[in-house]
Amino acid sequence: MRVSESSAAARSGKARSADAVVPAAASESATAPQAFERPVKANPRRNETRTGLVRRARRMYRDLTVAFPDAHCELDFTTPLELAVATILSAQCTDVRVNMTTPVLFAKYPDARAYAEADRTELEEYIRPTGFYRNKASALIGLGQALMERYDGELPDTLDKLVQLPGIGRKTANVILGNAFDVPGITVDTHFGRLVQRWKWTTEDDPVKIEHAVGALIERKHWTMLSHRVIFHGRRVCHARKPACGACLLAKDCPSYGTGPTDPATAAALVKGPETEHLLELVGL
Repeated sequence: MRVSESSAAARSGKARSADAVVPAAASESATAPQAFERPVKANPRRNETRTGLVRRARRMYRDLTVAFPDAHCELDFTTPLELAVATILSAQCTDVRVNMTTPVLFAKYPDARAYAEADRTELEEYIRPTGFYRNKASALIGLGQALMERYDGELPDTLDKLVQLPGIGRKTANVILGNAFDVPGITVDTHFGRLVQRWKWTTEDDPVKIEHAVGALIERKHWTMLSHRVIFHGRRVCHARKPACGACLLAKDCPSYGTGPTDPATAAALVKGPETEHLLELVGL
């Protein structure tokens, strides 16, 4: 099930504070963007002002809402604890592999007590396909024990409390908050960090600093969906080694345009995922 932007839907399905520099807000409505125009060459934006950066970032986010109106958490879950477990398992593992592993796991371990009392060898076998299964088993058992000792088996809904739990760092906490509790949060994974640097939204390398820098550009209420849409764009269009520049809706605002092929036909062949037809239509291909 796809993540919803309402807390009720997020809790029942499988499943953002910054000073505003300019009043313009990124709209969540997926309205058609301006007629697409491909840049002649990359624009380094060396003299971009702070106000200009905020306006460009928000303009790019509006385009992302058009490109990926249904972006969502790609980990399957029905409860906050299931999302926490799935996110822990996703470290150095694809979401697809995690989603293949968790149905049986969730049935075997339905609550925090089950993880707290789990037989380590048995738990390791369940999660072995996700890799690093010994460390992950330790994290899951420790998480279950901590939840039973501190929170009566329930996952807390604040960043400060979540990051004190075994296996849960800031990135995982923001995933849980945004998708299980409808609390805005920016998830800085590999794709997110790579793209916002490529777009010159920030020059920071540290995930926490990236989170704060980007949070100062985009309104807080959009943070969770911003994370999903940037990650979707990174997986489908703006690839690490060869981005599909010539088929990218963000090209006109991207200072790194030309990093990948700009020929439309060549770039179109690089676009991936179920949204491919929609993405190519947006750029006239």
